[in-house]
Amino acid sequence: MTDDDPLINARAQVFHDLQASGHADPRGVSILEDAVAERRWWVAQWPEGADYVAGQIAQDVQDALMDSVGRWPRCKACDDVEPHELRIEPELGPNPHWVCDRGGIDVAPLGEL
Repeated sequence: MTDDDPLINARAQVFHDLQASGHADPRGVSILEDAVAERRWWVAQWPEGADYVAGQIAQDVQDALMDSVGRWPRCKACDDVEPHELRIEPELGPNPHWVCDRGGIDVAPLGEL
């Protein structure tokens, strides 16, 4: 990505993962747009936190999708047969990535599912 706006980069990363999991439909995109709009204020208040906004947006989308479509993104990386989602790590930090807490597996960087 070449854009210097951390919100645009975060949007692109989360959109890619929504697409990869089949949730880049109008509902998923609307949830993503709302999360980006809400985090714009957060970055304005704490510019030093710009490196952390991508993970925050991914978590916001994950929380909102739980209410409408269920667990997102679902883990396909481990042997656990019970459906469960991947989680973003670090919760507040740069270079967020998806992990399976159950299997202890680092699955993919955000934007590369």
